[in-house]
Amino acid sequence: MKYVIIIIGVILLIFTAAQAYISNNLAKTEEQAYSVLWKSDRLEARYYPKALMATVKGSQTEYKTSANRHFRVLAGYIFGGNEEGQSIAMTSPVHMHFQESGSSMSFVLPSNMKREDLPAPNDRGISFEETGEKYVVAVRFGGWTNDRKINENTEFLLKALKTMNIEPVSAPWYMGYNPPFQLLNRRNEVAVEISAKDVDVIKLL
Repeated sequence: MKYVIIIIGVILLIFTAAQAYISNNLAKTEEQAYSVLWKSDRLEARYYPKALMATVKGSQTEYKTSANRHFRVLAGYIFGGNEEGQSIAMTSPVHMHFQESGSSMSFVLPSNMKREDLPAPNDRGISFEETGEKYVVAVRFGGWTNDRKINENTEFLLKALKTMNIEPVSAPWYMGYNPPFQLLNRRNEVAVEISAKDVDVIKLL
């Protein structure tokens, strides 16, 4: 029994050290810039400046299948799958949009890169775009993401906005901040874009 307790203790120590190492490395990962304009217990209104994104689309509509496929394609690009064999730093979050016809995933590219700096992808299914400035309301949730959690939080967000008499100007989308091997302190969000005039409304609540 004594040896079992020692083994369990060693495993827990290794697990804790590994997760601490992962969290420390993630703290060094560039996060897409935004300013918090208002927040409640679960909701946060933000301003996002322009951002450069790499995007891939597909016909899959289920979260797990589409996330795995899209991530492999985009990760291949930033890890050297381009005409120059150039590695590009990973950032967070990953953005995912879902429609009846399919889904898409976008990586936010490092803020020090410009469109003309980007090497051409080996996979021609990858496209690039610069998003405009936007105002966003997001709801945050933890744990591992699945379709049920995305749908539940989407419903919560839309109902909350309806009670504020705020009409979204975009469809909801998902943002994920953690690699699959991070087990603790996972961060997920569902967000929608709102108009600039509604930012003043939400600040008065």
